[in-house]
Amino acid sequence: MDEQKTVLVVEDEVHLLYGIRDILEYEQYHVLTAGNGMEGLEVLKRDLENPPDIIVSDIMMPHMDGFTFLEEVRKIDEWVRVPFIFLTAKDQQADRFKGGDLGADVYLTKPFAAEELLHSVKASLKRHHNIRRVQEKEVTSLKKEILKLFNHEFRTPMSLVIGYADMLKGFQDNMLSEEDVMEFLKGVSSGANRLRRLVENFIQLLEIKEGDAAEIYRARRRPVAEAEAILRDAKRSITNPDDKDVTINLDIASDLPLFVADVQLLTICLRELLDNAVKFSEDGGKVDVSVAKDGEEIVFKVRDYGRGIPKADFENIWDELYQINREHYEDQGSGCGLAIVDGAVKIHGGSRNVESEGIGNGSTFTIRIPVTPPDNPDSYEAFDGIASMMSQ
Repeated sequence: MDEQKTVLVVEDEVHLLYGIRDILEYEQYHVLTAGNGMEGLEVLKRDLENPPDIIVSDIMMPHMDGFTFLEEVRKIDEWVRVPFIFLTAKDQQADRFKGGDLGADVYLTKPFAAEELLHSVKASLKRHHNIRRVQEKEVTSLKKEILKLFNHEFRTPMSLVIGYADMLKGFQDNMLSEEDVMEFLKGVSSGANRLRRLVENFIQLLEIKEGDAAEIYRARRRPVAEAEAILRDAKRSITNPDDKDVTINLDIASDLPLFVADVQLLTICLRELLDNAVKFSEDGGKVDVSVAKDGEEIVFKVRDYGRGIPKADFENIWDELYQINREHYEDQGSGCGLAIVDGAVKIHGGSRNVESEGIGNGSTFTIRIPVTPPDNPDSYEAFDGIASMMSQ
């Protein structure tokens, strides 16, 4: 906050423009000036990547008024964070609402005192400085979490691959039996699969966050009849690095209707739920999975009898990179699985929920997806015809 700040002043009344400039320059601000919104945009474009620290603009101006000017400013990524102060000759609530919707910070009604102007500029700069400081702190914290996660989650399977591969070199010297070779190859495969899953999950989560997964869903969704096949594919693709003996029981209602889904994304979603259930189950335990119709929704439930979840974490667990008490439990996994489930269910227009009686009592995860897409059900006229044929 100690370095000199740059202020762009946009005002069509020349005497007021120069008066504001003099007041700000007296307080050691660097001032740029423009006579209307169009001139203001020209000033900004001269140094696109180094915008002013704050903009003070009149509303009523020729060629381009203040509202239009602010709209144009907010279209450019480099200018989105620049605080904006409006000057107006009429203090109308409608103007304040419009300016607030567009992202204006402060309204000053003419005539105003020099102290009022300076206070507004300083307060806006300070507030935006504090916002940026908090955002940078959050980004730094997220970077640390990612680096810590990478250090653990990538190092462990990589060590498996490298370690078992090194031991396999002894095969050339006839130091290993065939059983040893098969066991070591199994270790290499296990480590490689964990690495692949980590990379796939990060890519999948990125696609969900960036909106690519939603576009793919709209192109790939179709009427689905093979709920059992989807669950069996999800079951086959789970990871079980500890080779736990966990029984997965499937209970699929016989009267399931056709429903619209992206089969690949839904399979990934269910795989992550099953992965999660097996990971938190005891060796020799079981996981119960059911699918049924409830009204106009298809309901999937995954019930495990493992550790359970504290009620305080019912919402936190859906956040990316989140793990319950990671330092204490040191659970394997990236913390992306349930975030992927959350995103995939929302893309399908559905909802998700978790129930648990707390630590030691297991958990039940429920996802609901509509039978027909909520965004444009009229585009699925053929869907009803297919459903009628299937029911005959």
